[in-house]
Amino acid sequence: MKRFLLTLGFVFAIFSSVWAKNPIVVIKTDLGDIYVELYPDKAPKTVANFLRYVKDGFYNGLVFHRVVKGFVIQGGGFDKKLKYKKPTYPPVENESNNGLSNVRGTIAMARTSDPHSATTQFYINLADNTFLDYGKTPQKWGYTVFGRVIKGMEVVDEIGSIPTINIGYMMNVPIRPVEIKSIEIVEEGD
Repeated sequence: MKRFLLTLGFVFAIFSSVWAKNPIVVIKTDLGDIYVELYPDKAPKTVANFLRYVKDGFYNGLVFHRVVKGFVIQGGGFDKKLKYKKPTYPPVENESNNGLSNVRGTIAMARTSDPHSATTQFYINLADNTFLDYGKTPQKWGYTVFGRVIKGMEVVDEIGSIPTINIGYMMNVPIRPVEIKSIEIVEEGD
């Protein structure tokens, strides 16, 4: 019965994604484009926050400032000179208890030890990192997954293979900056 319900849930998820259009954004980098489908039905506050920054052009000219091989690539907070870009909106409420998992190719919000501190920084999972999910971290709160890469995972992997160094307090900084030229909305969704 459990297997049947899991299969039924999977089929429902496929058909519901066909019927309802989710927003799609393209992260344009100097290594290529990464297309990401967002899930406002699972993480409405997080998606709204991310799209607000996208529409403001906040991410234009920032970099992927943290690369941990076999783990994640992270961006959305620093420029090429590693100067921090201050968020313009308050942090978003943690929505990690949404049934989505930090598996390879998903995009999630970076945050501090405060579970409700995510603002602009995001990461893309290079591997299945389910220990970042809700209920798996020491404080129970996980890291909110809000979408997945649907095209351009080879670009993500290329970024993830760049050697890194430590600069001051910043660890895992790519030796070659990967610029986020822009993040643009390709499809608004329903």
